[in-house]
Amino acid sequence: MAALNPACKNVEISVHEDNLVPHGQPQDPKAQHFHSSNRGQWLRAAILGANNGLVSVASLMMGVGALKRDVMAMALAGFAGLVAGSCSVAIGEFVSIYTQLDIEATQMRRNSREDSKNLELPNPFQVAIASALTFVVGAMVPVVAAAITRDHKVRLGVVVAVSSLAFLVFGGVGAILGRTPVGWSCARVLVGGWMAMAITSGLTMLIGSSH
Repeated sequence: MAALNPACKNVEISVHEDNLVPHGQPQDPKAQHFHSSNRGQWLRAAILGANNGLVSVASLMMGVGALKRDVMAMALAGFAGLVAGSCSVAIGEFVSIYTQLDIEATQMRRNSREDSKNLELPNPFQVAIASALTFVVGAMVPVVAAAITRDHKVRLGVVVAVSSLAFLVFGGVGAILGRTPVGWSCARVLVGGWMAMAITSGLTMLIGSSH
């Protein structure tokens, strides 16, 4: 048998695969997760704020309009709901995100000190402001629709029609940004908005007629 060449000993074979991380560039799935979570929180806050503003203020105005024919009463109710609602969602988002930040930061520090260097969580103040601003945008739809319509019955119909269109738009935008089925998202937001307005109007009329 021929003698083996000593130079052939300890041959190092490098195998490269597409799914392997190159040398010097360690994979950091947790950092990627938190970076995506940061974007997701912004998207969630914006969509939720706009939908909440539209649904809550439109329902409030329909409830007031069921008993009050005065345009000023509906407009003032809508404006009050806009201010109170925007403050509410801003405070709620701030508390929620800040609590999440504390919990996740503490958990990562317990698991590994190195992980804490890659911690990327949303800013509670920025998310709160985003949710409040989008709430105002959504709430302005029924407020403006009611303010420019004088006749009582027409005003109620205009608020429902304009709000329904906005439900479809917000549902579609949320579906596109979230990469979910557009039809189902639009239908879900539309039906939910209709239910909220109907329940508010019905209960308000029931309570108001009993006095």
